[in-house]
Amino acid sequence: MTPVAIVTGASSGIGAATARRLAAEGFAVLAAARRTDRLDALVAGIRATGGTATACACDVTSDESVAALAAAAGKLGGPVTLLVNNAGGARGLDPVESGSAADWQWMYDVNVLGTLRVTQALLPALESSGAGTVVVLSSTAGLIVYEGGGGYAAAKHAQTALAETLRLELCGRPVRVVEIDPGMVKTEEFGLVRFGGDEQRAASVYAGVAEPLVAEDVADCVAWCATRPQHVNVDRLVVRPLAQAAQHKVHRVGTDAGE
Repeated sequence: MTPVAIVTGASSGIGAATARRLAAEGFAVLAAARRTDRLDALVAGIRATGGTATACACDVTSDESVAALAAAAGKLGGPVTLLVNNAGGARGLDPVESGSAADWQWMYDVNVLGTLRVTQALLPALESSGAGTVVVLSSTAGLIVYEGGGGYAAAKHAQTALAETLRLELCGRPVRVVEIDPGMVKTEEFGLVRFGGDEQRAASVYAGVAEPLVAEDVADCVAWCATRPQHVNVDRLVVRPLAQAAQHKVHRVGTDAGE
């Protein structure tokens, strides 16, 4: 039977690219997100190229919605072997002293509690498959902080802690836990969400960076980790564009030094 892969946040960006890539790798993909119109288009595109995919409306901040996702996965027939916790995002770039508590709450709810809910709901199926993998899409912000990123870094640090703890707690059981931490990834929506739809501010993050990562680069990392032999656990994969040597060191065209 065809193994099932669940991808949250699949309506755009890294999630959509990951759904397409996993379908090409032979998984039956259950693509989950809130925006069903985008999911339907994604699924149609995957099927048009010979892949197997199903859409499932899901809000990772809702217990009921996540329970429905788990039920939908169980109806696909194949063993549930892969969960990609991709749903997440950032809001704002304000300093701690003036940051919005509502923005911080949203980032924690989506990135951390969303990952918790979905993982808890799918773990029984992943374990019963005998060869499960949980992928947590965190960020380099989960490893080091930066000015203006307090809320996002706090949420991503918590997501990293969740992944590390889960790996310890599942030791001896047939479920791998993989954490993937991308650096600068240019997608169509991440910056727009962070800056409330301000296209100029969103674009400024990547100004002068010749080749930031794109969604397909991260999807490639997910696919590689997920298709290693089951006894191989890639605990953490940090991936950045060549231009980004570290969180605060970025080469921008037209300058002699990074920032």
